[in-house]
Amino acid sequence: MCHVIVTCRSMLWTLLSIVVAFAELIAFMSADWLIGTSKGRSGAEPEDRSGGSSEPYHPTLGIYARCIRNPGVQHVPRETLCGPYAENFGEIASGFWQATAIFLAVGIFILCIVALVSVFTMCVQSIMKKSLFNVCGLLQGIAGLFLILGLILYPAGWGCQKAVGYCGHYASAYKPGDCSLGWAFYTAIGGTVLTFICAVFSAQAEIATSSDKVQEEIEEGKNLICLL
Repeated sequence: MCHVIVTCRSMLWTLLSIVVAFAELIAFMSADWLIGTSKGRSGAEPEDRSGGSSEPYHPTLGIYARCIRNPGVQHVPRETLCGPYAENFGEIASGFWQATAIFLAVGIFILCIVALVSVFTMCVQSIMKKSLFNVCGLLQGIAGLFLILGLILYPAGWGCQKAVGYCGHYASAYKPGDCSLGWAFYTAIGGTVLTFICAVFSAQAEIATSSDKVQEEIEEGKNLICLL
């Protein structure tokens, strides 16, 4: 019989697992990993008659995506365009970024699987006498290692031609040159830290759902058990 068991610690672990998976996925898909040097209308350029903004802007570059502003022509306003610069995996700007994409993709895939399974742990706590919380915690630890590898390799690609075009000639491996780091990079780092926190906290979720109080509720015949 299925017993729905909800405790404060198990619910917190489930919510954190979902948040971490989404945070890493959004960061991976974003173009805001590197923020390029300011681009703007110079005095030699003609006045913008298209009605678009001529204020300086910062182009951004991600692992496989970028955001730039179109030059703007008559009757066509200037606007920022975001999308992938690489049409296939082989066109990613650097071999290091290709490796980063692989490691991050594997880590995020594992996190998404764990996030999905974590929802069902309220009803199913073990399979084949193996605690789902412990299995998920182990998978989160493995995912965290993949994420770390990806984040370590990513700065090694800052010397590629694509990054130099955004960050200037002083850009090189582990030196972003004139670029600054965007929110996506920091989100990926924060998500990685939270991934290991989730891996450790999964043990607390297991303890909470197998406590004596829970067993007493089950013996009383309750199918819905909520404990703070």
